[in-house]
Amino acid sequence: MAKHAVLSSGAKLWRSLSCAKSELRLDLTLACGQTFRWKETAEGHWTGVMGGRVWTLTQTDETIWYYVYHTQDEQVERSDKERKRGVHLEKENKLEERFKGALKKEEEELVPVTLVQNTEEEELLRDYFQLNVKLGDLYKEWGAADSHFKHIADIFTGVRMLRQDPTECLFSFICTSNNHISRIQGMVERLCQSLGTPLGKLDQTSYYNFPTLSTLADSSVEACLRDLGFGYRARFLQQSAKQILDTHGLHWLDGLRNVPYAQARDALRTLPGVGTKVADCVCLMSLDKAEAVPIDTHVWQIAKRDYSFATGNGQKSITDKLHRDIGDFFRKLWGPYAGWAHSVLFCADLKKFQKLKETPVLKEEENCEEEKRVGCKKTKIKAEIKTKSAGKKAKMSV
Repeated sequence: MAKHAVLSSGAKLWRSLSCAKSELRLDLTLACGQTFRWKETAEGHWTGVMGGRVWTLTQTDETIWYYVYHTQDEQVERSDKERKRGVHLEKENKLEERFKGALKKEEEELVPVTLVQNTEEEELLRDYFQLNVKLGDLYKEWGAADSHFKHIADIFTGVRMLRQDPTECLFSFICTSNNHISRIQGMVERLCQSLGTPLGKLDQTSYYNFPTLSTLADSSVEACLRDLGFGYRARFLQQSAKQILDTHGLHWLDGLRNVPYAQARDALRTLPGVGTKVADCVCLMSLDKAEAVPIDTHVWQIAKRDYSFATGNGQKSITDKLHRDIGDFFRKLWGPYAGWAHSVLFCADLKKFQKLKETPVLKEEENCEEEKRVGCKKTKIKAEIKTKSAGKKAKMSV
């Protein structure tokens, strides 16, 4: 593991799957505050940890490209598995020839051809991005029900909801209390560096697995995290892990995927440091509760500003009732995937993405100017024709 992979340096070791940008945009989905472990390591290339492995992802208009880094031991084990599955040398040679043919076209067009497609890795990727959900169809439904969403959706296409590991999602979002995205990213990184298993190093950046529940529950963890600047959150992280193991067991969080939304949310709220908003984030982003709508002051402002939501106007903070009322308002408006629609508006309101809103306006203005120029030219031509016509008539009358 020496360097971060870049597709333009040679696509041979990359794998691919068909996926239009309208169904998934990596730059928006991985940087809008759902997850805190992906970094842009080259233009349009995102590197992070998923399923205990380090990945780099990038995309072209109709294709997601992915590169999975393996240690030497993993590569040997993988080769053995492939041989047992009947991947013979003759077949590999044919694929090699096919791939070399594709590389000749690479300067003109990236062709999604790979030597051996790893089904396990592709399924992991499909599951993580929930590619079984047709996002384009949902956008149409939301746009038909909500004119404001339709306006935003034309700019912010492809914002998908991730299906994260429940342990990683829960303990990452406990760190979000009174915090902002860049600081949360730093805290989650330090958490993994201190308590996670090392996975390897790329360009002097070390990657780690997310800590296990057992590791987080250890009595020494609170002091360790306080030293790392976690403040009061250090106690919540350690106590929540301990409570889960002592009261519910190792697989309890995963099991919440199989219970109704309200039950899962209320169960999470019994943990130290987990309020309604954090519980809703975990429900939506890791427990398959697409109707969960996390409400914070940011979302409350969106509701008031863009939807004239008047309930609770005199309040200074979000109560449980207000949280429920705003959530119900959006669930009624957007339907069973309300949490997904909410994430599009949340993304569109982030400061880092405001430039995307400017581009269509500039194009619109350019079009208006062009129309004016064309209009002026037409008027001028008409005036010239009129003048010539009048001159001809004058001559005829003389």
